[in-house]
Amino acid sequence: MNYVVDASYIQDYQIHLVFNDKKSGIVDLEKTIRDDHRAIFKELVDLTNFKNFKVDADTIVWHNGLDLSPEYLHDLLIKQNGH
Repeated sequence: MNYVVDASYIQDYQIHLVFNDKKSGIVDLEKTIRDDHRAIFKELVDLTNFKNFKVDADTIVWHNGLDLSPEYLHDLLIKQNGH
């Protein structure tokens, strides 16, 4: 199983992720955040809130408790970066 070992904010809705399998790159989560209409996602439309995340439980977790599965993030990294 792949999991996040490091994450850092880049700009806008972009986060640089590093996974345990050594894959790394920038994922753009704007579509993910803006297209989900649940309240927990809507809080993160505000970039001040979006920037407030940490690596915990093998993925990124925001201050409001939202986390995205590491599998989803890994697949998104491959889809967006072609590797």
